[in-house]
Amino acid sequence: MNHKKKRILSGMRPTGRLHLGNYVGALENWIELQKTYHSFHMVADWHMLTTAPETTKEIRENSIEVVIDWLSAGLDPEKSPLFVQSHVREHAELYLVFSMLITVARLQRNPTVKEQARDLGLEANMSFGHLGYPVLQAADILIYKADAVPVGEDQAPHVEICRELARRFNYVYREVFPEPETILTKFARLPGLDNKKMSKSMDNCIFLSDSPEAIQKKVMQAYTDPTRVRKTDPGHPEGCVVFAYHQKFDPDTLAQVKRDCKAGKLGCVEHKRQMAQRLIDELAQIRERRIYYENHRDEVKTIIAHGDSQAKKVAQETMTEVMEAMQMG
Repeated sequence: MNHKKKRILSGMRPTGRLHLGNYVGALENWIELQKTYHSFHMVADWHMLTTAPETTKEIRENSIEVVIDWLSAGLDPEKSPLFVQSHVREHAELYLVFSMLITVARLQRNPTVKEQARDLGLEANMSFGHLGYPVLQAADILIYKADAVPVGEDQAPHVEICRELARRFNYVYREVFPEPETILTKFARLPGLDNKKMSKSMDNCIFLSDSPEAIQKKVMQAYTDPTRVRKTDPGHPEGCVVFAYHQKFDPDTLAQVKRDCKAGKLGCVEHKRQMAQRLIDELAQIRERRIYYENHRDEVKTIIAHGDSQAKKVAQETMTEVMEAMQMG
C-alpha cells in the first residue's frame, strides 16, 4: 500500500442491504476517493449499540450484506481495507482515552445527537453511549490518523468534535494526531419514494439489490406532483421525487425535462417509465456483481478478515504511540 497518500476513514452502520440514498449520499463518493486517498472503510457495528443495544442478533449477517454491497458498487479491497469495527478492539481503547478529554456539556451541545434523539424518541432516556458516540467516531477516525473524513452536512459537527479531541490530546500529552478535514458529499441526499427521507424503516427505498421488476414497480408508485391531474396540466417539478432522481441520474436532459413538465408536454407516467429504465441501467453492473458475491460468501468473509488484519496493524501502532505519549502501559 502507498502510505504517501493521505488517509481517510469512512464508515456505515450495518443495517442490512444498502439503498440508493446510501449509494448517492456516501458510497459513490467513497469509490471516487479511493483513487486519490488511502482509504479505510469500516462497518460500524459498535455504533449500532448506541440506539438499539438489545437488537444485536442481526448485526453479523447485516455486516456481510453491507460489505457485499460495497464490493458490488466498486470498492476495491486491494486499495481500501474493508473491515468490521468490533474486530479491531483498539477503537474501544482510544474511545476510553478520549472520553476523559471532553466534557458532558460539549457533547450535549452537539446538534446531530439532539436531532437523532428527538427523531427516535430517546430524549428522556438517552444512554451514556449514545451521548458519547461522536467520541467513538473520533476514535474510529484518529486511530488511523485520517487526514480527512467524507461526510454529509449533518455529520460535520462530529468531525469538529474529532478535531477538538485531536487538539486536546496533542496539547495535554504530545503531538500524535492530525486534525482531519471534512470532505462534504457532493450530492448529499436523495428523497425516498414518498418524498421523505429515504429510510428502510419508512419502507420508501430502492435497494441496490432490487430486481428490474422491483425498480419499475417502485418508481411507478413514487410521489409526483399532486396538483397535476392530466398530462396536459402544467407540472411543478421542484416537488417531484422522479425529477429529484433525474437531477442525479440524467442531468444532461434535465433542462428539457423541466421545460416539458412545466409546459404539460411530459406526463408523470411517461417520466416515471423513463426514470425506472434509467435506474435499471444504472444499477445493472452492481446487481450483476452482487449475485456473484451472494454466491461466494466465503470470499467476502476472507476479504473482511484481510481488511481486519490491515486495520488492526495500523490501529495497534497508533495505540502504542498513544500509550507512550501518555507515559502509560
